[in-house]
Parts: sequence; structure tokens; C-alpha cells
Amino acid sequence: MLIVSGDVTARPHTIADMTRAALEHVHRSRLEPGCISHHVSLDAENPLRLMFFERWSDAAALKAHFAVPASRTFWKLLQELAAEPGAMQICEAVEIKL
Repeated sequence: MLIVSGDVTARPHTIADMTRAALEHVHRSRLEPGCISHHVSLDAENPLRLMFFERWSDAAALKAHFAVPASRTFWKLLQELAAEPGAMQICEAVEIKL
């Protein structure tokens, strides 16, 4: 399983547009093959910061997600609306039972 986490900070006048676009992206992404979960939330300490958390079944599914034209369009829009570029991390994970 792959875990993708990321964040991006809006300008005060762009947070509503960024949030609306992020929710559309999340809801669309959840329907893609290999998407286990996909979430966006506002940072409790910085209400202009959107936080993303995703789980994907494998690299092929994630690569397919990045290749979807709507995903590329969403990323470009975020960069236009953001106060700063943001960041994304991709990690490979193995679920364990304790």
C-alpha cells in the first residue's frame, strides 16, 4: 500500500476556491481503481492550510491517478491559488496487527 500525504496553504481570498476544488478532486479520486481512501481537511492550527491523506493499493494505481487529466488540472489550479507551493510525500506501508 502507498500512503500519500501533502499540504498546501491558501491565500485568505483563495481558501474557499481551493477547498471547493480539493473536495471535488477527493470525491472523484475515491472512484478510481486502487484508491483505498482519499481525504482533505483544514489544519486546526492554520485554517488556510489544506491537508491531504490518501491510501493507494499500489504504484500502478497511483501513477494512473497522477495521469488523469483532472488530477493534473487540479494540481495546476492549486499552484495558482496557493500562497506557497506546498509539499507531497509518498511512502510505502505495510499494515501490521498489534
